[in-house]
Amino acid sequence: MPSPSPSPSPGRPSPAFWVPTLYFAEGLPFVLIATVSTLMYKSLGISDAQIAFFTTIVMWPWTFKPLWGPFLEMFKTKKHFVVATQFFGGVLCGLVALSLPLEGFFQLSLVVFAIMAFNGATHDIAADGVYINALTPEQQGKFVGWQGAFYNIAKVLAQGGFVYLAGQLETTVGVEQAWMIVMGVFGAILVLISIYHLNVLPTGGAARAVHTVREAFDRFGEVVTTFFQKKRIVLAIVFIVLYRFAEGQAIKIVPLFLRAARENGGLGLTTSEIGIVYGTFGAAAFILGSILAGYFTGKRGLRKSLFILCCFFNLPFVVYTYLSMTTPDSLPVIGICIVFEMFGYGFGFVGLILYMMQQIAPGKYQMAHYAFATGLMNLGMMIPSMLSGYVSDWLGYEQFFVWVMVATIPSFFVTWIAPFNTPRPEEAAGVP
Repeated sequence: MPSPSPSPSPGRPSPAFWVPTLYFAEGLPFVLIATVSTLMYKSLGISDAQIAFFTTIVMWPWTFKPLWGPFLEMFKTKKHFVVATQFFGGVLCGLVALSLPLEGFFQLSLVVFAIMAFNGATHDIAADGVYINALTPEQQGKFVGWQGAFYNIAKVLAQGGFVYLAGQLETTVGVEQAWMIVMGVFGAILVLISIYHLNVLPTGGAARAVHTVREAFDRFGEVVTTFFQKKRIVLAIVFIVLYRFAEGQAIKIVPLFLRAARENGGLGLTTSEIGIVYGTFGAAAFILGSILAGYFTGKRGLRKSLFILCCFFNLPFVVYTYLSMTTPDSLPVIGICIVFEMFGYGFGFVGLILYMMQQIAPGKYQMAHYAFATGLMNLGMMIPSMLSGYVSDWLGYEQFFVWVMVATIPSFFVTWIAPFNTPRPEEAAGVP
């Protein structure tokens, strides 16, 4: 793997000018497909089962992105792929908007979302490559917090601000026009960011590590082989796949439950109300939980913290069992429950990310092995997510969220037995 380049040369923009926008642009397409699209389809009258299944299946490129990562090394620069995928992502958002008034809009828009997911996954590979190759190790550590912050700002804006905007527009211009406008705004932002990055983004290194298709396959084969040669890797894979098993059940259904009519067992919130309580306050609680978990785990060490993080991650799902049983009509009560769950979600999710970074990624192909681990992590979330709509339709919301609590059991079990092969530096030195 190419080593990080030296410090940026004089006259090159500081990383502060491009790291935030780079990871903001990385977050937008993912959140658009994962969450915003579910609310759009709900407003447009698509069933929960279809929404959960198809909006999950189009996200498979984020799981399989390590498969074509080595081939990006053969062409142009990483900046080229970043700018191109951002611009094309903006165009694809426009195509989603144009598909909504058409007959068969559901199928047409899903095809565009599938292309957008492949485009977004390719953008992520190139963006991480720019970050790793353009910054020194010291700079990488300095700006890593900016990565997460602006990725999550994209999340707040997308499933908070944009969903709220869609809800307001639904009451004035109609559902179809409202979501056409919102998709157009998404697209315009991505196009503008691509133009900005054309001028400020460093190249991230020219194509030089891999020169032929055979070299790419050989590199990929070596990456895969060394990944599965890691000590106790099978047990580690079981951990990262099952840690999100309950979340995979709940993540697609929660916004649909919030939106569903009360006579159908939902909470009957408007699109704008969901944008406020789930997309804004909930996402902000997720960010706060993530930040505090970083300090908590940094002080205690991952080995001592992991089971506690698992508890934070899984147990707060009980609020949806409570909400589905009581169906309160108080927006503050619903909001407090959501904020509580999203805080725990953010706090506990850190455990999985740090485990992949510290226990699975270390070695010769650290970036590639981390990408493999994140792909497997997404797989563990996506399979139950694809089926969650059918399970929800079969059981009803109340019994479904009882099932979600049962589905937390595998996560606790694999966390208890998760292998630790690579100690933190201070642990290796015997420092408590």
